[in-house]
Amino acid sequence: MSRSAIGYIALLAFGLSAPFFIYPVLVMKVLCFALFACAFNLLLGYTGLLSFGHAVFLGTAGYVTGYALKVWELPTLVGLLAGTGAAAALGWVIGSLAIRRQGIYFAMVTLALAQMMFFFFLQAPFTGGEDGLQGVPRGTLFGLDLADDMNLYYLVLAIFAASFWLIQRTIHSPFGQILTAIRENEPRAISLGYDVAKYKLLAFVLSAGLAGLAGATKTLVFKFATLTDAHWHTSGEVVLMTLLGGMGTVFGPLVGATVIVTLQNELADKVGSLVTVIMGAIFVICVLAFRRGIVGESLALYRRMVGQKSR
Repeated sequence: MSRSAIGYIALLAFGLSAPFFIYPVLVMKVLCFALFACAFNLLLGYTGLLSFGHAVFLGTAGYVTGYALKVWELPTLVGLLAGTGAAAALGWVIGSLAIRRQGIYFAMVTLALAQMMFFFFLQAPFTGGEDGLQGVPRGTLFGLDLADDMNLYYLVLAIFAASFWLIQRTIHSPFGQILTAIRENEPRAISLGYDVAKYKLLAFVLSAGLAGLAGATKTLVFKFATLTDAHWHTSGEVVLMTLLGGMGTVFGPLVGATVIVTLQNELADKVGSLVTVIMGAIFVICVLAFRRGIVGESLALYRRMVGQKSR
């Protein structure tokens, strides 16, 4: 059995046993943001596209899922699919406009369009404005009562595991290799005959859909959707999670999300608003001292140690 297979099995075993010694809702929050960061990493780490407005997909899916479950009283599975589909559709619209530009201009276009959606959510009557959409029922799925945190936890774990597998397969597929080629040398990819704009748009829509699935799941966990999910600050947080864990690595976003969410949870009642200052300091330290992130630097250290032993 390969080392990677052993690692996946150990991670799955930890996930299955985690709610017995860690507060389940905290772990579910980590998994939701880990999926969000993994979706963002697919766009930034493997395609080379920096989006400053990715939180709009998290928020859109959250509102659509919450409205579908609370007002339309749709089944839980349909609500999750509706939120994910809405985020993917919005990703297609924003992506179609944004991929016409590159670099910082692409990032600014995504930020501008995301802010337009944020103010739409602020004014729209179905979102509840600043109060948010509260009292979203969890419902049932396959006969399981999701009001029970343990039942919901294993659903969230299954969603994360399936999404993680999809991202893993995408990265190592021919489609993923083309995305890597676009990231490394876009003019050469064009010269080889690839429709770069099409591949960028597909990557953007897939990333938006997975980010939406994270937002829909988060609404199910906390039973409400708020403007914070669609705020530019959340877009900044997912960038921090990805860079801290390791951009362009499979497990980096998971590690980064775990660190950031845990710190926020532990420090929120101790330092209050200074949490943002601490997050900013972590970001600066990461950029200056850990350019490859926690996972990236750990892998580089491991390779150096193996190389020394082999010599």
